[in-house]
Amino acid sequence: MLGSILSSLPQVLIDGLALGAIYAVVALGYTMVYGILELINFAHGEVFMTGAFVGTATLFIFDDAGFLASAPGWVVYFLIILISMIVTGLLGMLIERIAYRPLRRAPKLISLISAIGVSFVLQDLIRFIAELITGNYIVSGISLFKGTAQLGTSTITASFNDAFVKNNTFIILGVAILLMLGLDLFVNRTKWGVAMRAVAQDRETASLMSINVNKVIVLTFFIGSALGGATGVLFAQQYGTIDPYIGYILGLKAFTAAVLGGIGNIRGAMFGGLAIGLLEMFASANLGLITHGSFGSEYKDVFAFAILILVLIFKPEGLFGKAVKEKV
Repeated sequence: MLGSILSSLPQVLIDGLALGAIYAVVALGYTMVYGILELINFAHGEVFMTGAFVGTATLFIFDDAGFLASAPGWVVYFLIILISMIVTGLLGMLIERIAYRPLRRAPKLISLISAIGVSFVLQDLIRFIAELITGNYIVSGISLFKGTAQLGTSTITASFNDAFVKNNTFIILGVAILLMLGLDLFVNRTKWGVAMRAVAQDRETASLMSINVNKVIVLTFFIGSALGGATGVLFAQQYGTIDPYIGYILGLKAFTAAVLGGIGNIRGAMFGGLAIGLLEMFASANLGLITHGSFGSEYKDVFAFAILILVLIFKPEGLFGKAVKEKV
């Protein structure tokens, strides 16, 4: 059994890192909004899904216009990510203005219900538009970078098999790293980043120090939603087929990643996403082997939510979070 696990380990690590990078970037949207408003934006998974559809629709438009045949692939990739980020960023601002701002002083449960309602509205809206245009809500996109590369991991040790990497996986990892590093630098090195951290620490005091709290909150929603939209494009390119419901489970897993790292902690969300992705791929590849066929790869989702339960029981503030005591 150990030999079989080791032989597939390089492939598990590569696939897990690609999936974990997607979880990590989506988790950033959850953790940013929670850090500012202490609100779980459960519509964020549907924003990610919207980004996947916007990117795919843009590709179809480019293909009909003949742009794909004349432009380099990396230029097209950059454009569809940029367009998806702008559209989903504006969508995030609209959601904040309509669904969350009027409830900012309401009990947290009311805002949570509003977030769930927005997620269902986005699911059905995207499904309606997709069926209206294509006749089917399940859409297969256009892959810009086809083919795979073989990594000679068997030369490291005879226990390993060679690993195969989709060309798009390299792009996912590169873009995800750039997005995460860019956000980290923005939050820690810029004036707006200082304002965001100040509002996250104490909204009322920040407003007394001439910080426009509303602008900071809107900017937070724009950036978080734009990151979700960019990740939707990466997902669509990696897995090829999308539907209006891909954001539900993936959003829950990204939320689990944010909780694992410490909800409200940006670097914790990055770590949590990568950890969840690696664990899920390990379970998918080896769960049947470990349990002697009692559980198959379809039970991999149980891993993510089992981790969520364990973290909430033993370390509810997350691995990198800090326990906060309520002031009396």
